[in-house]
Amino acid sequence: MKATPQMQARLLDLQELDIRLTQLDHQARSLPELTDIARLEAQEADLQAEVVRTETAVSDLEREVTRAEVAVQQVRDRAARDEARLASGTGSAKDLQGLQHELASLSRRQEVLEDAELEVMERVETAQAQARTAVTARDEHVARLAGLRSARDAKLARIGAEREEVASGRPAVAADLSPELLALYERVRAHSGTGAAPLLQRRCGGCRLEINAVDLGRIRGAAEDEVLRCEECGRVLVRTPESGL
Repeated sequence: MKATPQMQARLLDLQELDIRLTQLDHQARSLPELTDIARLEAQEADLQAEVVRTETAVSDLEREVTRAEVAVQQVRDRAARDEARLASGTGSAKDLQGLQHELASLSRRQEVLEDAELEVMERVETAQAQARTAVTARDEHVARLAGLRSARDAKLARIGAEREEVASGRPAVAADLSPELLALYERVRAHSGTGAAPLLQRRCGGCRLEINAVDLGRIRGAAEDEVLRCEECGRVLVRTPESGL
């Protein structure tokens, strides 16, 4: 394949743009925020489930407190009615004696129920504290995740803007190449990651290997417009003033 030295040099300009585009794509894929976001997103469901669990426990205990309060109030109301009847003195001596026994029984029952009510109320306080802790952990997690996403989006926007700027210059450079040379470059780039490399101090700028004496002699004897390839990596080898020939 033939191409003018100027066209071959232009191939290095294209390669420089493509290397920068590859670097930017790698930066976008390798942002540290991406790893942190993925880790936090994996934890998000568990934190929300803990909020639901603790808040459900509070609701269940609050209903239990309500039932305990009702039970205590029922005993108090019954005791109040018995005390009123006893105070009125109406009824036989046996009836009044029965009321006194019932009042004593109700007093013991009320004490047991009030103790149970107090125990449930203490459990409610503990459950409420656990729910608050769970909500705080969830909210802090959400805030941190939002911050990471914001940082990621800002970095991706900067990378995207630079990539768009770099990519916008590629068509003009590619237009300076012959279709054959461009096709060769793209084919090699698809296989090796880079399609062209400069010859610098008798080394291929792609694979970094030193050119052996036989190949170096062939390169020296090649015409200026001959398109050369590195025997080791296959990249288009572009001669430069620093080639060491």
